[in-house]
Amino acid sequence: MSLCIGAYILKHGSKGLLVFFFTLIFITPGFAQEAPPRPIVIYVNPSLGLNFGTFTMGNSGGSVIIYPNGTRSSTGDIIQLSSGTPFSPAIFEVEANIGTVVSILNGPNVLLNGSNGGTLLLQIGASSTGSPFVTNVAPPGRTQVRIGGTIIVGSALTNPGGSYSGTFMVTFIQE
Repeated sequence: MSLCIGAYILKHGSKGLLVFFFTLIFITPGFAQEAPPRPIVIYVNPSLGLNFGTFTMGNSGGSVIIYPNGTRSSTGDIIQLSSGTPFSPAIFEVEANIGTVVSILNGPNVLLNGSNGGTLLLQIGASSTGSPFVTNVAPPGRTQVRIGGTIIVGSALTNPGGSYSGTFMVTFIQE
């Protein structure tokens, strides 16, 4: 903060009148325009992909659902097994400046191909952060985003046992 004091003489006729004036000028630290937004960076670990675990089905099939919180449920005559491959949501990490608004756009449904024939329909589910969300971790820290999904399972004849795999798309949009 700075203070400026000045004086001047105001003449009126032959007599001078001394007038003081005080001007307070406050100088505060200035802030320039904030830096341009830093592009977000998405980290993907292939070992942390969307995995539905091991299950078996009866004659009519059903669905297996993985939730963003890491839990699993099923419908129809699907029987969840606890042995074999563990289940988990897909896990992404977003590195961005604090306060960055990020929206998530799920791609289209995907057909997963079976190692012994057959296909399963994958529907991408909700994310743990919701969409849009605001980042609250400063780089190099990252915001974890967990995304679930649902697979539609037919009968044992149309979906023989085996490993089903495929690729799905999720787009992170910096707003």
